[in-house]
Amino acid sequence: MMDKMDKKEQAVEYKHNGCNCCQAVLMVYKDELGLSDETIKKLGAAYGVGMGCMGATCGSLIGAQMVLGAEKYEGRPILSKARELFYGFEKKSGATICKDLKGIETGKVLCECDDCVRNAVEAYEEIK
Repeated sequence: MMDKMDKKEQAVEYKHNGCNCCQAVLMVYKDELGLSDETIKKLGAAYGVGMGCMGATCGSLIGAQMVLGAEKYEGRPILSKARELFYGFEKKSGATICKDLKGIETGKVLCECDDCVRNAVEAYEEIK
């Protein structure tokens, strides 16, 4: 089993090898989720670049939230854990919206994609 550092770096490797940010985070947990690579790629396909427009939630965070739901949902809402994950990612990355992370309007990059992927995995690992 991969330790936390290995999972973060493996997610970055997936990002550099054809996965968007959401897919990269999901791929790290494919065995735990019992999903094939193709299924994961389909599930995460629409969540790259802040849902395709940079104006929405970072795909890395979406992927981590999907993993949280798949691993922890037991018929009751898991909103407190989702909130914890959201704020953990935000604290590490400086924002949660893709265009804010990339500094599109400010010219100041808060977090590069590789680090967003790392931060999403780390934030999930810290709350699971």
